[in-house]
Amino acid sequence: MAVNAIEVKDVTKVYRLYDKPIDRLKESLSLTHKNYHRDFYALKGLSFHVEKGQTVGIIGTNGSGKSTILKIITGVLTPTSGEVKVEGKISALLELGAGFNMDYTGIENIYMNGTMMGFTKKEMDEKLQDILDFAEIGDFVYQPVKTYSSGMFVRLAFALAINVEPEILIVDEALSVGDVFFQSKCYRRMEEIRKSGTTILMVTHDMGSIIKYCDKVVLLNKGEFIAEGEAGRMVDLYKKILANQMDSLKEELENDFSGGMDLDGTDDASKKPKENGADPGHGLMKDKITINANRTEYGDGRAEIFDLGLYDARGNLTNLLLKGEMFTIKERIRFHAPLQCPIFTYTIKDKKGTDLSGTNTMYEGADIKPVKAGDVYDVSFTQKMTLQGGEYLLSMSCTGFEEGEHVVYHRLYDVANITVISNKNTVGVYDMESEVETTLTRA
Repeated sequence: MAVNAIEVKDVTKVYRLYDKPIDRLKESLSLTHKNYHRDFYALKGLSFHVEKGQTVGIIGTNGSGKSTILKIITGVLTPTSGEVKVEGKISALLELGAGFNMDYTGIENIYMNGTMMGFTKKEMDEKLQDILDFAEIGDFVYQPVKTYSSGMFVRLAFALAINVEPEILIVDEALSVGDVFFQSKCYRRMEEIRKSGTTILMVTHDMGSIIKYCDKVVLLNKGEFIAEGEAGRMVDLYKKILANQMDSLKEELENDFSGGMDLDGTDDASKKPKENGADPGHGLMKDKITINANRTEYGDGRAEIFDLGLYDARGNLTNLLLKGEMFTIKERIRFHAPLQCPIFTYTIKDKKGTDLSGTNTMYEGADIKPVKAGDVYDVSFTQKMTLQGGEYLLSMSCTGFEEGEHVVYHRLYDVANITVISNKNTVGVYDMESEVETTLTRA
């Protein structure tokens, strides 16, 4: 039977907000107990648990209560109601260096923090060299911490937290600081302690890290528990919150939430995408993925891209795609006027707006027939994902040529995001998929 390292039971955290500082005094002196404040709920009845040895991520938009619950678990904050049970010695990376005395040297801070964690001087003596080797700040460790650069401060704080062999490691956005080489080193060390059985609770906006490391993810929004489950599924739901698709999110949570199992017990992953571009009886494809509410669209209105979808190799509608796997972009276009030869396109861009890849039915030599008003075309583009891990934007259009002029019937700019998850990023924008052979000739 699994043992819980952390149990959060019905935790609520309320802050009293006052419009003016004097209102706090007025309320405290009021004989009629008049309220001069309004309550702000940072957390509302939050419950979840973390099993020993699990790596669990907490995700949500800014202001969803992620950092608040970490501070309650570590004892920095007290909940207004509810309780938290923790089994094991915690090492926390909340605000990096919180608990450091700026006038003390690096060495003195290491021993002081070690004492606060419950280690003896002898135990810290044994750990000291590992901490110094990881931090790589040289003789600065003998200088007051207030003389450090932000980079050195980060190195020492992380080296201390991650080299004291914690039973529970709590990380809040700490891995997004420092240079790329130090971040890589931190991730390798995280992977080592994860494999050794340390329980890890992490908050980050890096969805690639969430999917790569987490056994389970808890999704929060405005202080409330939304859902918990497999990482990819939770990140998909999180992106609906980012796109303000709350109705779509609510509908998905109310429907089957068994993580990819149909009611007949068969796994969705083994199925092909539906050929008609939408699940019968389940509405539009675009309701099941994250669509950009602030997209740009234009055209003369003779055609309308009324539905679109992204399917992974297992036939799941999702904005999350794995590098190296096949995926399909689907478009459904309804025509409001006769057209002789419509052209269907898609383009993938990076966050800066640079076109990275794309094609259209004309380039591909697809046999597109003339259409009349009321006709609907279903178009699928299937290809291998060779872009590096990261965030991208999808655009699509229906265009044509009339009397030698290019005409746009309907174009959707940056209509959806694509998150590519990768276990191996090479140099540049995409992977050439090199096959490596080596031969060693001994001296």
